[in-house]
Amino acid sequence: MAPTTQIPASNGHENNVSPHSNANGKAKVAKCNPGLLPNRLTIRGVVGGLLTCTNQGKRTIPLAVGDASSYSHPAARRSIADHLSVGVAHKFRETDVFLTSGGNQALHVSLTVLATPGCNILLPRPGFPLYESACDLLGIEPRYYTLQPTRSWEIDLDQVKSIADSNTVGIVVINPNNPCGAVYSSNHLHQIAETAAALNIPLIADEVYAHMVFRGNKFVPMVTFAHLAPIINIGSFSKRWMIPGWRFGWVAICDPRGSLKQVRSAMEMLMNVSSGPASVIQAAVPAILSDPHEKFHNNVLTILESSANTLYERINQIKALKCHSRPQGSMFMMVEIDTSHLLGINNDMEFAKELMREESVLVLPGAVIGLKNWVRIFFGAPSNLLAEACDRIKSFCERRWSRS
Repeated sequence: MAPTTQIPASNGHENNVSPHSNANGKAKVAKCNPGLLPNRLTIRGVVGGLLTCTNQGKRTIPLAVGDASSYSHPAARRSIADHLSVGVAHKFRETDVFLTSGGNQALHVSLTVLATPGCNILLPRPGFPLYESACDLLGIEPRYYTLQPTRSWEIDLDQVKSIADSNTVGIVVINPNNPCGAVYSSNHLHQIAETAAALNIPLIADEVYAHMVFRGNKFVPMVTFAHLAPIINIGSFSKRWMIPGWRFGWVAICDPRGSLKQVRSAMEMLMNVSSGPASVIQAAVPAILSDPHEKFHNNVLTILESSANTLYERINQIKALKCHSRPQGSMFMMVEIDTSHLLGINNDMEFAKELMREESVLVLPGAVIGLKNWVRIFFGAPSNLLAEACDRIKSFCERRWSRS
């Protein structure tokens, strides 16, 4: 992460709030972690400020820190900002982007800066369990809204409105979706943004699977609707570029109304005392993003779509199992289990355990991600392994099947 300029808070009242107005003109504040905004000096923050005073006529001689390498590559931040700005009205700047060690750190950073005493955040169910883990560590109350399996896993927005209150600091939206494989339409995303605007809360747009959508679907960045609600974007290289071992991710803020000014300052403070991605990886980012790599990405999507379709058809031919919605993107599919017709199986945990014991097929019990008596299946495996897995799952369910 590049050193950022230390920006002291101007007064005590601005240490943990920032103004925001909704469509009705009602004043609201975007809360952030008050512990990250005092006049606390950091090495990176001070160095970042000093570097802005450079005499352009002389070569800088760095004697302030003991790191033999540079902090980071500003070009990496610029290239991410340009990448996120393609095709949208609200553009990102280099200073809007904070580089992280993968999407997981991006997730933790985002929740850390929003954490305030007594706050809560809205999370999808089923969802990504690391959000709940981060809430536990940070003392944030997770409140869950439902993704509806019979409606292509769309969000129940009436429920969202019913569980939010004055202590709600944001809503997490995962699109394309892990674990459901859903890709939300522009209309539904617009409705989500309108709901966030009405509640005066920012949107944490988890777009780790951005652009990983199958034919007939379109990925619409949440930043498209930044005029309605401020956006905290989470992304990484691990999925679309198939390089999870690089651990390269980012948090990017799009805030046309300036309602996240103090949140941004808190994030700068946090990143100034946190380690980011390796400098050698950052150096490679501009070159990677300068080439669209269309052939590579199209080939990956073709393979994933074929696997998703095969899995969807095969699973829906197995008694006691049902996939309500064909995956539209990402790498996962949710499957419902009718435990009432499976001998010796009372829930998803037992299903997964017995399937592993008898057939050595590993699936994720839905209880882990907030949906009991479901399992999540990864369809990014080689086609021959996926076909064999389906055969084994079918054999297992047939042995356990009971009409009673």
